[in-house]
Amino acid sequence: MDKTLLDIICCPVSHLPLELLDDTRLRTLNTAIESGKVVNNGEMKLSEPLQEALISKDGRLVYPVRDGIPILLEDESISFSQVAS
Repeated sequence: MDKTLLDIICCPVSHLPLELLDDTRLRTLNTAIESGKVVNNGEMKLSEPLQEALISKDGRLVYPVRDGIPILLEDESISFSQVAS
């Protein structure tokens, strides 16, 4: 993920800055995905672990990054509260 891009993009829902999801939270999220417990905000169950993701500064929404491209669509976002609770 290009660090310069992180300086200019923001969460399309909250308009807060985004940052890379750290390894610990990414592992937590992927563990929940692998156990079939995670749906995105488009109500689609996730089945593939994420290699990289962005999270809003408030820690609420996660956006997948696929092939280096952040997918900043509300329906593709994941509420981190379903994993962290």
